[in-house]
Amino acid sequence: MAATFLVIGLGRFGTNLALRLMDSGNEVMVIDSDEEAVNHMAPHVTQAKIGDCMDEEVLRSLDPASFDFCFVCISENFQSSLEITSLLKEMGAPMVVAKADRSLHARLLLKIGADEVVFPERDIAQRTAVRFSVNGALEYIELAPGYAIFELDVPDHWSGKTLIDLDIRKRWNVNVIGRKEEGAILPIDTAFVFAADTHILVAGRPDDISAMMK
Repeated sequence: MAATFLVIGLGRFGTNLALRLMDSGNEVMVIDSDEEAVNHMAPHVTQAKIGDCMDEEVLRSLDPASFDFCFVCISENFQSSLEITSLLKEMGAPMVVAKADRSLHARLLLKIGADEVVFPERDIAQRTAVRFSVNGALEYIELAPGYAIFELDVPDHWSGKTLIDLDIRKRWNVNVIGRKEEGAILPIDTAFVFAADTHILVAGRPDDISAMMK
């Protein structure tokens, strides 16, 4: 069953968030006081409304309690973000996620009721730094602090060898969990012979994966 999302604020983060949520098969309502931004998004989301959510009646009319998730994506006016977050919780929103740019803002948002705070710019910078610190990295997903899955181009010297030959887990404490071929994730066993164009998925500590790829 599709989840329902309310996205408040159509800046770069809010716009891209709404589009990705729609791509994932969810129902998304967006709202912003900028008529042009709302009209631009209207064909791409479930519902789009023009309105100022600092107005309590406007916010109440959206029925925040009926959404699975409410995202507050306002960055240019932190006071507005605080007030809207607080009002959403007062109106029964079950899960409120607010965007923040600073740690102080995050602490205040959590204190007045936000269930979770995200730092889009900081997270993208961290993700980019980790990805490009590992030779051959195509994609990177952090599962927990200090533990991640990487999609990698195999090093040239792996060509013609198997997992047994390379002894990856023992030598680098890295687990090979599959290979990617034509967009599909396929299993990989100890007898699989690597080719120069093989893309693999590995899990482990970024430092260990980086050492493996050097």
